[in-house]
Amino acid sequence: MIYFAVMASRRALKAVLIDLSGTLHIEDAAVPGAQEALARLRQAPVTVKFVTNTTKECKRTLFERLRRLNFDLQEQEIFTSLTAARNLLEQRAVRPLLLVEDSALEDFTGLETSDPNAVVIGLAPDHFNYQTLNKAFRLILDGAPLIAIHKARYYKRKDGLALGPGPFVTGLEYATDTQATVVGKPEKGFFLEALRDLNCSPEEAVMIGDDARDDVGGAQNAGMLGILVKTGKYRPGDEGKINPPPHLMCDSFPEAVNHILENLLGSK
Repeated sequence: MIYFAVMASRRALKAVLIDLSGTLHIEDAAVPGAQEALARLRQAPVTVKFVTNTTKECKRTLFERLRRLNFDLQEQEIFTSLTAARNLLEQRAVRPLLLVEDSALEDFTGLETSDPNAVVIGLAPDHFNYQTLNKAFRLILDGAPLIAIHKARYYKRKDGLALGPGPFVTGLEYATDTQATVVGKPEKGFFLEALRDLNCSPEEAVMIGDDARDDVGGAQNAGMLGILVKTGKYRPGDEGKINPPPHLMCDSFPEAVNHILENLLGSK
């Protein structure tokens, strides 16, 4: 366990935000000890919420996967970047070209998508081909806004690291000389929206995740504490890519929970 920074004038801890992929699980395998650690955290006087940039599947499917892995959670406790993206599309009243995996389309049910006038990009390996990206390129040139569900560089799969949507979003930005609107982590608005219904300010919350930039850096820029775990997509040296550095680095989620229970709450 390594401390990097201790933030002064913190309020009593009220909420713990937890990343999912790479922090609690990697595809269909749980991080060792994560279920038991979550159960211990739920015994503490804090509210738990799960925040994820996962776009390869809808929230219902993600929830069912986690329940199969014996995690104690409710579907309404999960806040995803897909939800944030849908909210934005409804606010803008646009018809999106959805570059997301078919398994994620459920979260956009009911939106009008014919004759699209906006481009939405999530993780969509099956759709990241020249023909589809060129269609998006032409729409953006004609004035369609580019909306990135997130811009993660890569993520962790069972077979190793894999490209995220970020490189494809950046390619379209470069080709069209435009800037995407990003709705997921590490955007400050994403974290504030996740905290909104918890009656909790950022100074009363901590974020646990495996992505130094998107999880920890984003949370700390929003005013929270950030704990970086060395599972999932973490690579040695990631902690040096953000400023301020993580409040704390831990080997895994169970160690992060131990720190919260023993130090941030003052109880075991």
